[in-house]
Amino acid sequence: MKKSELFFAILLVPVDFIMIIAASVLAFWFRFTPNIIEIKPVLFDFPFESYLKVAILVAPFFLLIFALEGLYSLKSTRVFWKEFIKIVFSVTVGVTFVVLLIFLQREWFSSRFVILTGWLLAIILITISRYVINFIQKLLLVYKGIGVHRLVLIGEGGYCDTICHEFKNKPDFGYRIVSKEKKIDLDSLRLLQKTKGIDEILICDPNLTMRDLRQVSDFCHRKRIEFKFVPAILQSISTNFEVKVLFDEPLILIKNTPLEGWGKIAKRIFDIFGSILGIIVTSPITIFTAIAIKLDSKGPIIFKNERVGHEGNFNVYKFRYMKMEYCTGSQNPNFKKALELENELIEKQSVRRGPLYKIKNDPRKTRVGRIIEALSIDELPQLWNVLKGEMSLVGPRPHQPREVEKYETWQKRALSVKPGITGLAQISGRSDLSFSDEARLDIYYIENWSLWLDIQIIFKTFFVLLKKRKNL
Repeated sequence: MKKSELFFAILLVPVDFIMIIAASVLAFWFRFTPNIIEIKPVLFDFPFESYLKVAILVAPFFLLIFALEGLYSLKSTRVFWKEFIKIVFSVTVGVTFVVLLIFLQREWFSSRFVILTGWLLAIILITISRYVINFIQKLLLVYKGIGVHRLVLIGEGGYCDTICHEFKNKPDFGYRIVSKEKKIDLDSLRLLQKTKGIDEILICDPNLTMRDLRQVSDFCHRKRIEFKFVPAILQSISTNFEVKVLFDEPLILIKNTPLEGWGKIAKRIFDIFGSILGIIVTSPITIFTAIAIKLDSKGPIIFKNERVGHEGNFNVYKFRYMKMEYCTGSQNPNFKKALELENELIEKQSVRRGPLYKIKNDPRKTRVGRIIEALSIDELPQLWNVLKGEMSLVGPRPHQPREVEKYETWQKRALSVKPGITGLAQISGRSDLSFSDEARLDIYYIENWSLWLDIQIIFKTFFVLLKKRKNL
């Protein structure tokens, strides 16, 4: 733990308290502005002094909710949008509690305007104050090195290389690699501790023995260094595991996915309500797009594209963004000729390698098609696939049978759950990722699924859609 992290974590407590009081005071003040009184006369008689006392008494309860929700984490690398969701949730829970108290004791206070305004202002003020504090903390981290964790990596392989690359390209993540050791050498670690200092040691080589791990663990305990390692079996098989006891002996149970039993039921209910809501909300865009496609070119508005799902092949619904004679599907009578042209374009213009292809500057697209594909509007009809149960709102993207035939064995695990409209890979790089990276993210999602993860992915998808794709 760094002193700067502890300082900023402690600083958040009084700042949040002040922001809650400020939101309460501003909400009360807004209620008595002439414009608001003209619209809605004041019907309650509650002195400001009494109101302020209540606000001061209630504010610590909000801080407790924040603490339970993990908003006082010591990490300097908090993700802003994740923190914002937690703020909205925590303030909403706190306000709900206040509303229940008022319902039980109506003589305390009864202004819905003040409560709703206070709720909104609290979210705004707390979010802004935390953003400023986090911004200052990251400036000190990047430019002054205050709060940087000095990390030693031990091991060889792709995982170590990935960590080195990520930390070097993301200084605001809070880590500086002081050394990368190929093997365990306690004398070398002691020298590094004396000369450069070590805050954390990460062993990312799954081939190291338990004896080696114990040596480093003992060294870290003595020197008060944080010790982390990647177990071989969990790195190669799964990250979703549970520790159990069998005949008084501990064992590790490797789970396929939390998407079993009640998890599967919960996800299906979420998909049904989410797809219905999505169809209703996007209906104006859907109608406008359908008209534009009809006016722009001949052919069906919705095109069916064969894909591979978790239970076999099915048809994915998409807005047609290609000229009809170039569509590679059964709806096109010249399907074989269109497929030959597509294979030629893949050879000449595909910017992806591996099982998947991505044709840059595709000449087969219509004018409207270029726009709707760039904005991912072409995928909106897949909400009907979700409603039918063929797809999910979130999951691995479905691919064509000829693409799936080229999968490596480990990549086929992505076919074990329903495919999705969006997924972890889509918010992490869209079509700019290699297929191997996309498959790893999909497998991670399968092993670590939760409804909360689905909500986060859907929320982040909206921001990703605002970015222009590189490979079009």
